[in-house]
Amino acid sequence: MLMSMTTPSAVPLSILDLAIIGPGQTAADAFTNSVALAQRAEARGYERVWYAEHHNMSVIASSAPSVLIAHVAAHTSSIRLGAGGVMLPNHSPLTIAEQYGTLATLHPGRIDLGLGRAPGSDQTTARAMRRDPRASDRFPDDVVELQAYLRGASRVAGDEAVPGAGTDVPLWILGSSLFGARLAAMLGLPYAFASHFAPGSLLDAIEVYRREFQPSAQLAEPWAMAGVNVIASETDDDAQRQFHQVRRLRIARFLAPGRELTDAELDAIVESPQGRQVAQMMHYSAVGTADVVARYVREFAEAANVDEVITAHASPTIDERLRSVDLLADANDPVTV
Repeated sequence: MLMSMTTPSAVPLSILDLAIIGPGQTAADAFTNSVALAQRAEARGYERVWYAEHHNMSVIASSAPSVLIAHVAAHTSSIRLGAGGVMLPNHSPLTIAEQYGTLATLHPGRIDLGLGRAPGSDQTTARAMRRDPRASDRFPDDVVELQAYLRGASRVAGDEAVPGAGTDVPLWILGSSLFGARLAAMLGLPYAFASHFAPGSLLDAIEVYRREFQPSAQLAEPWAMAGVNVIASETDDDAQRQFHQVRRLRIARFLAPGRELTDAELDAIVESPQGRQVAQMMHYSAVGTADVVARYVREFAEAANVDEVITAHASPTIDERLRSVDLLADANDPVTV
Protein backbone atom coordinates (compact mmCIF):
# COMPACT_ATOMS: atom_id res chain seq x y z
CA MET A 1 0.00 0.00 0.00
CA LEU A 2 1.29 3.44 -0.91
CA MET A 3 1.71 5.71 2.07
CA SER A 4 0.99 9.42 2.10
CA MET A 5 3.71 11.99 2.82
CA THR A 6 1.11 14.22 4.51
CA THR A 7 -1.05 13.58 7.55
CA PRO A 8 -4.55 12.66 6.36
CA SER A 9 -7.58 13.73 8.37
CA ALA A 10 -9.65 11.51 10.64
CA VAL A 11 -11.70 8.92 8.78
CA PRO A 12 -15.22 7.68 9.61
CA LEU A 13 -14.87 4.34 11.35
CA SER A 14 -17.23 1.37 11.55
CA ILE A 15 -16.94 -2.17 12.91
CA LEU A 16 -17.43 -5.58 11.35
CA ASP A 17 -18.30 -7.96 14.19
CA LEU A 18 -17.65 -11.56 13.20
CA ALA A 19 -19.48 -12.85 16.32
CA ILE A 20 -16.57 -15.14 17.09
CA ILE A 21 -17.16 -18.17 19.33
CA GLY A 22 -13.87 -18.30 21.21
CA PRO A 23 -12.21 -21.40 22.66
CA GLY A 24 -14.38 -22.84 25.43
CA GLN A 25 -17.25 -20.48 24.56
CA THR A 26 -20.77 -20.97 23.21
CA ALA A 27 -22.85 -19.04 20.70
CA ALA A 28 -24.60 -17.39 23.65
CA ASP A 29 -21.23 -16.04 24.81
CA ALA A 30 -20.60 -14.68 21.33
CA PHE A 31 -23.94 -12.85 21.36
CA THR A 32 -23.19 -11.34 24.77
CA ASN A 33 -19.85 -10.15 23.38
CA SER A 34 -21.58 -8.68 20.32
CA VAL A 35 -23.84 -6.59 22.53
CA ALA A 36 -20.85 -5.35 24.53
CA LEU A 37 -18.94 -4.50 21.35
CA ALA A 38 -21.85 -2.56 19.83
CA GLN A 39 -22.45 -0.66 23.06
CA ARG A 40 -18.79 0.33 23.18
CA ALA A 41 -18.82 1.32 19.50
CA GLU A 42 -21.90 3.46 20.11
CA ALA A 43 -20.29 5.17 23.09
CA ARG A 44 -17.08 5.84 21.16
CA GLY A 45 -18.62 7.36 18.04
CA TYR A 46 -18.28 4.60 15.45
CA GLU A 47 -20.62 4.94 12.48
CA ARG A 48 -22.11 1.44 12.29
CA VAL A 49 -21.65 -2.20 13.28
CA TRP A 50 -22.25 -4.94 10.72
CA TYR A 51 -22.68 -8.71 10.95
CA ALA A 52 -21.95 -11.17 8.15
CA GLU A 53 -23.99 -14.19 7.11
CA HIS A 54 -21.89 -17.33 7.53
CA HIS A 55 -23.09 -20.92 7.75
CA ASN A 56 -21.64 -24.17 9.11
CA MET A 57 -18.67 -22.43 10.73
CA SER A 58 -18.10 -23.61 14.28
CA VAL A 59 -16.37 -20.38 15.35
CA ILE A 60 -18.82 -17.84 13.85
CA ALA A 61 -22.29 -17.28 15.36
CA SER A 62 -23.76 -14.84 12.80
CA SER A 63 -25.65 -17.34 10.63
CA ALA A 64 -28.87 -15.32 11.09
CA PRO A 65 -27.78 -11.66 10.94
CA SER A 66 -31.30 -10.21 11.02
CA VAL A 67 -31.99 -11.94 14.35
CA LEU A 68 -28.64 -10.84 15.76
CA ILE A 69 -29.24 -7.26 14.60
CA ALA A 70 -32.62 -7.23 16.36
CA HIS A 71 -31.01 -8.44 19.59
CA VAL A 72 -28.20 -5.88 19.48
CA ALA A 73 -30.55 -3.06 18.46
CA ALA A 74 -32.67 -3.75 21.54
CA HIS A 75 -29.57 -3.19 23.70
CA THR A 76 -28.34 -0.02 21.96
CA SER A 77 -30.03 3.27 21.13
CA SER A 78 -28.41 5.15 18.25
CA ILE A 79 -25.65 3.34 16.36
CA ARG A 80 -26.47 2.02 12.89
CA LEU A 81 -26.60 -1.76 12.63
CA GLY A 82 -26.68 -3.89 9.54
CA ALA A 83 -25.76 -6.91 7.53
CA GLY A 84 -22.33 -7.01 6.05
CA GLY A 85 -23.79 -8.82 4.47
CA VAL A 86 -26.79 -10.87 3.58
CA MET A 87 -25.87 -13.43 0.93
CA LEU A 88 -28.87 -12.67 -1.26
CA PRO A 89 -28.73 -15.80 -3.47
CA ASN A 90 -29.56 -17.81 -0.32
CA HIS A 91 -32.90 -16.00 0.05
CA SER A 92 -35.85 -14.60 -1.84
CA PRO A 93 -35.86 -10.77 -2.14
CA LEU A 94 -39.32 -10.68 -0.53
CA THR A 95 -38.12 -12.53 2.57
CA ILE A 96 -35.19 -10.14 3.05
CA ALA A 97 -37.44 -7.11 2.42
CA GLU A 98 -39.79 -8.33 5.14
CA GLN A 99 -36.96 -9.08 7.60
CA TYR A 100 -35.14 -5.79 7.18
CA GLY A 101 -38.38 -3.86 6.78
CA THR A 102 -39.36 -5.23 10.18
CA LEU A 103 -36.02 -4.14 11.65
CA ALA A 104 -36.34 -0.67 10.12
CA THR A 105 -39.87 -0.33 11.48
CA LEU A 106 -38.74 -1.29 14.98
CA HIS A 107 -35.55 0.81 14.83
CA PRO A 108 -36.13 3.69 12.37
CA GLY A 109 -33.05 5.25 10.79
CA ARG A 110 -30.66 2.66 12.22
CA ILE A 111 -30.65 -0.27 9.78
CA ASP A 112 -28.31 -0.96 6.84
CA LEU A 113 -28.57 -3.82 4.37
CA GLY A 114 -25.35 -4.93 2.72
CA LEU A 115 -25.76 -7.53 -0.02
CA GLY A 116 -23.34 -10.13 -1.33
CA ARG A 117 -23.66 -12.87 -3.94
CA ALA A 118 -21.44 -15.55 -2.37
CA PRO A 119 -23.04 -18.47 -0.49
CA GLY A 120 -21.33 -17.69 2.82
CA SER A 121 -20.76 -21.41 3.22
CA ASP A 122 -19.34 -24.55 1.64
CA GLN A 123 -21.06 -26.41 -1.19
CA THR A 124 -22.55 -29.05 1.10
CA THR A 125 -24.17 -26.39 3.27
CA ALA A 126 -25.36 -24.50 0.21
CA ARG A 127 -27.23 -27.63 -0.88
CA ALA A 128 -28.65 -28.03 2.63
CA MET A 129 -30.09 -24.52 2.36
CA ARG A 130 -31.80 -25.57 -0.89
CA ARG A 131 -29.73 -22.97 -2.70
CA ASP A 132 -30.25 -22.83 -6.44
CA PRO A 133 -26.78 -23.15 -8.08
CA ARG A 134 -27.86 -20.54 -10.63
CA ALA A 135 -29.00 -18.02 -8.01
CA SER A 136 -25.77 -15.99 -8.18
CA ASP A 137 -26.46 -15.28 -11.84
CA ARG A 138 -29.69 -13.54 -10.82
CA PHE A 139 -28.03 -11.40 -8.17
CA PRO A 140 -28.34 -8.04 -10.01
CA ASP A 141 -32.02 -8.62 -10.76
CA ASP A 142 -32.65 -9.76 -7.18
CA VAL A 143 -31.04 -6.58 -5.82
CA VAL A 144 -33.34 -4.45 -7.98
CA GLU A 145 -36.38 -6.52 -6.93
CA LEU A 146 -35.45 -6.17 -3.26
CA GLN A 147 -34.94 -2.43 -3.62
CA ALA A 148 -38.35 -2.07 -5.21
CA TYR A 149 -40.01 -3.95 -2.34
CA LEU A 150 -38.39 -1.61 0.18
CA ARG A 151 -39.45 1.47 -1.78
CA GLY A 152 -43.06 0.33 -1.92
CA ALA A 153 -42.89 -0.03 -5.69
CA SER A 154 -42.95 -3.80 -6.05
CA ARG A 155 -41.99 -5.25 -9.41
CA VAL A 156 -44.17 -8.30 -8.64
CA ALA A 157 -47.79 -7.49 -9.43
CA GLY A 158 -50.07 -7.79 -6.41
CA ASP A 159 -47.21 -8.50 -3.97
CA GLU A 160 -45.91 -6.09 -1.31
CA ALA A 161 -43.48 -6.45 1.57
CA VAL A 162 -45.35 -6.02 4.87
CA PRO A 163 -43.51 -4.68 6.82
CA GLY A 164 -40.93 -3.30 4.42
CA ALA A 165 -42.74 -1.28 1.76
CA GLY A 166 -41.78 2.37 2.08
CA THR A 167 -39.00 1.85 4.64
CA ASP A 168 -36.31 2.54 2.02
CA VAL A 169 -33.69 0.61 3.98
CA PRO A 170 -30.38 1.77 2.47
CA LEU A 171 -28.73 -0.92 0.38
CA TRP A 172 -24.99 -1.49 -0.01
CA ILE A 173 -23.25 -3.79 -2.45
CA LEU A 174 -20.48 -5.90 -0.94
CA GLY A 175 -17.73 -7.49 -2.93
CA SER A 176 -14.13 -8.52 -3.42
CA SER A 177 -13.98 -8.20 -7.21
CA LEU A 178 -14.80 -5.82 -10.05
CA PHE A 179 -18.25 -7.39 -10.47
CA GLY A 180 -19.61 -5.87 -7.27
CA ALA A 181 -17.91 -2.55 -7.97
CA ARG A 182 -19.57 -2.26 -11.37
CA LEU A 183 -22.97 -3.29 -10.03
CA ALA A 184 -22.83 -0.77 -7.18
CA ALA A 185 -21.78 1.94 -9.63
CA MET A 186 -24.54 1.07 -12.12
CA LEU A 187 -27.24 1.08 -9.42
CA GLY A 188 -25.89 4.17 -7.65
CA LEU A 189 -25.36 2.36 -4.34
CA PRO A 190 -22.59 2.58 -1.75
CA TYR A 191 -19.91 -0.07 -2.12
CA ALA A 192 -18.03 -2.02 0.56
CA PHE A 193 -14.90 -3.97 -0.36
CA ALA A 194 -13.91 -7.00 1.73
CA SER A 195 -10.21 -6.14 1.90
CA HIS A 196 -9.96 -7.47 5.46
CA PHE A 197 -9.79 -10.99 3.95
CA ALA A 198 -9.59 -10.50 0.15
CA PRO A 199 -7.08 -7.73 -0.50
CA GLY A 200 -6.16 -8.49 -4.10
CA SER A 201 -8.44 -6.25 -6.20
CA LEU A 202 -9.07 -3.43 -3.75
CA LEU A 203 -7.50 -0.53 -5.63
CA ASP A 204 -8.85 -1.58 -9.03
CA ALA A 205 -12.37 -2.14 -7.67
CA ILE A 206 -12.57 1.26 -5.98
CA GLU A 207 -11.25 2.98 -9.10
CA VAL A 208 -13.85 1.25 -11.28
CA TYR A 209 -16.63 2.05 -8.83
CA ARG A 210 -15.80 5.76 -8.74
CA ARG A 211 -15.28 6.03 -12.50
CA GLU A 212 -18.53 4.28 -13.43
CA PHE A 213 -20.79 5.58 -10.64
CA GLN A 214 -24.26 6.77 -11.70
CA PRO A 215 -26.25 8.90 -9.22
CA SER A 216 -29.45 7.39 -7.86
CA ALA A 217 -32.36 8.26 -5.59
CA GLN A 218 -30.38 6.78 -2.69
CA LEU A 219 -26.96 8.28 -3.39
CA ALA A 220 -25.86 11.37 -5.32
CA GLU A 221 -22.10 10.78 -5.05
CA PRO A 222 -20.09 7.55 -4.71
CA TRP A 223 -19.41 6.31 -1.19
CA ALA A 224 -16.84 3.57 -0.75
CA MET A 225 -15.87 1.62 2.35
CA ALA A 226 -13.16 -1.00 2.81
CA GLY A 227 -12.16 -3.39 5.57
CA VAL A 228 -9.04 -3.52 7.73
CA ASN A 229 -8.13 -5.95 10.49
CA VAL A 230 -7.25 -4.03 13.65
CA ILE A 231 -5.40 -4.97 16.81
CA ALA A 232 -4.55 -1.98 18.97
CA SER A 233 -2.89 -2.38 22.35
CA GLU A 234 -0.88 -0.34 24.86
CA THR A 235 2.38 -1.85 23.60
CA ASP A 236 3.53 -3.01 20.22
CA ASP A 237 4.77 -6.29 21.71
CA ASP A 238 1.32 -7.13 23.06
CA ALA A 239 -0.40 -6.21 19.79
CA GLN A 240 2.04 -8.37 17.83
CA ARG A 241 1.46 -11.25 20.28
CA GLN A 242 -2.28 -11.03 19.70
CA PHE A 243 -1.84 -10.81 15.93
CA HIS A 244 0.46 -13.84 15.87
CA GLN A 245 -2.09 -15.85 17.86
CA VAL A 246 -5.04 -14.79 15.69
CA ARG A 247 -3.20 -15.45 12.43
CA ARG A 248 -2.21 -18.96 13.51
CA LEU A 249 -5.78 -19.76 14.55
CA ARG A 250 -7.20 -18.41 11.30
CA ILE A 251 -4.80 -20.48 9.21
CA ALA A 252 -5.74 -23.59 11.19
CA ARG A 253 -9.47 -22.90 10.74
CA PHE A 254 -9.07 -22.60 6.98
CA LEU A 255 -6.74 -25.52 6.39
CA ALA A 256 -7.67 -27.98 9.16
CA PRO A 257 -11.24 -27.17 10.20
CA GLY A 258 -12.49 -29.03 13.24
CA ARG A 259 -9.14 -30.67 13.98
CA GLU A 260 -7.20 -30.48 17.23
CA LEU A 261 -3.61 -29.80 16.20
CA THR A 262 -0.39 -30.22 18.12
CA ASP A 263 1.96 -27.24 18.19
CA ALA A 264 4.24 -29.02 15.71
CA GLU A 265 1.35 -29.67 13.30
CA LEU A 266 0.19 -26.07 13.57
CA ASP A 267 3.72 -24.78 12.94
CA ALA A 268 3.96 -26.95 9.83
CA ILE A 269 0.62 -25.68 8.48
CA VAL A 270 1.50 -22.04 9.17
CA GLU A 271 4.80 -22.38 7.33
CA SER A 272 3.35 -24.28 4.37
CA PRO A 273 2.63 -22.55 1.03
CA GLN A 274 -1.08 -22.87 1.76
CA GLY A 275 -0.56 -21.35 5.20
CA ARG A 276 1.32 -18.39 3.77
CA GLN A 277 -1.46 -17.91 1.24
CA VAL A 278 -4.08 -17.76 4.02
CA ALA A 279 -1.86 -15.37 5.97
CA GLN A 280 -1.80 -13.08 2.93
CA MET A 281 -5.56 -12.71 3.29
CA MET A 282 -4.79 -10.55 6.35
CA HIS A 283 -2.55 -8.25 4.32
CA TYR A 284 -4.46 -5.15 5.38
CA SER A 285 -3.95 -5.30 9.13
CA ALA A 286 -3.27 -2.41 11.49
CA VAL A 287 -1.34 -3.81 14.44
CA GLY A 288 0.40 -1.87 17.19
CA THR A 289 -0.10 0.97 19.60
CA ALA A 290 -2.99 3.42 19.19
CA ASP A 291 -1.08 6.05 17.24
CA VAL A 292 0.41 3.45 14.87
CA VAL A 293 -2.96 1.85 14.20
CA ALA A 294 -4.79 5.15 13.72
CA ARG A 295 -2.16 6.40 11.29
CA TYR A 296 -2.32 3.13 9.33
CA VAL A 297 -6.11 3.35 9.06
CA ARG A 298 -6.03 6.95 7.85
CA GLU A 299 -3.28 6.27 5.33
CA PHE A 300 -5.11 3.15 4.16
CA ALA A 301 -8.26 5.21 3.54
CA GLU A 302 -6.31 7.81 1.57
CA ALA A 303 -4.32 5.29 -0.49
CA ALA A 304 -7.38 3.15 -1.26
CA ASN A 305 -9.52 6.25 -1.95
CA VAL A 306 -12.33 5.17 0.37
CA ASP A 307 -14.65 7.36 2.41
CA GLU A 308 -15.03 5.06 5.40
CA VAL A 309 -13.09 2.18 6.96
CA ILE A 310 -14.82 -0.80 8.54
CA THR A 311 -12.56 -2.33 11.16
CA ALA A 312 -12.53 -5.98 12.17
CA HIS A 313 -11.09 -5.93 15.69
CA ALA A 314 -9.44 -9.33 15.66
CA SER A 315 -8.05 -9.64 19.20
CA PRO A 316 -8.49 -13.09 20.80
CA THR A 317 -10.66 -12.01 23.78
CA ILE A 318 -13.58 -9.63 24.14
CA ASP A 319 -11.73 -7.51 26.69
CA GLU A 320 -8.85 -7.09 24.23
CA ARG A 321 -11.29 -6.25 21.42
CA LEU A 322 -13.03 -3.61 23.52
CA ARG A 323 -9.68 -2.10 24.43
CA SER A 324 -8.72 -2.04 20.75
CA VAL A 325 -11.98 -0.24 19.94
CA ASP A 326 -11.24 2.36 22.63
CA LEU A 327 -7.63 2.92 21.62
CA LEU A 328 -8.45 3.47 17.96
CA ALA A 329 -11.31 5.84 18.81
CA ASP A 330 -8.98 7.84 21.07
CA ALA A 331 -6.32 8.13 18.39
CA ASN A 332 -8.52 8.76 15.34
CA ASP A 333 -7.68 12.44 15.38
CA PRO A 334 -4.58 13.61 13.47
CA VAL A 335 -4.06 16.47 15.89
CA THR A 336 -3.26 14.01 18.68
CA VAL A 337 -1.02 11.68 16.66
